[in-house]
Amino acid sequence: MNTYLLFKSIHLIAVISWMAGLLYLPRIFVYHSEAIINNKPEALNSTFKIMERRLFVYIMNPAMIVSWIFGILLIHTIGLDNLSFFWLQLKIVFVVILSIYHFFLFQCLSKFAENNNSYSPRFYRVINEIPTILLIAIIIIAVFKPL
Repeated sequence: MNTYLLFKSIHLIAVISWMAGLLYLPRIFVYHSEAIINNKPEALNSTFKIMERRLFVYIMNPAMIVSWIFGILLIHTIGLDNLSFFWLQLKIVFVVILSIYHFFLFQCLSKFAENNNSYSPRFYRVINEIPTILLIAIIIIAVFKPL
């Protein structure tokens, strides 16, 4: 079996799962913050908290960890000397930014859990575009290796 292709397949599956969470969690935050503003029942607030936590803990965290592990294994498989390529360095920078965004969402999740959200639904709609933009850049860089 080709180890590189196995690692690449697992990496891509994990990245797709991670991206799904990075795109969906802020959308839940939009609805959650709107429910708070509109004084919806506490049961709805509790439901959002459960949804957010489960998405983050059971899907996003494992997917991010597997993405990183198999990304590093891919780099190791093709040779660490490939780290000298600017396209790969740029891709890694964008993935680090996605990881920072991931942990920012965790902070937001923690604030919702404490009933202390400080951001508006509009804020969550705007930041929801961050992973999309980074994903497009990462794919273009990884496919075309332009630099």
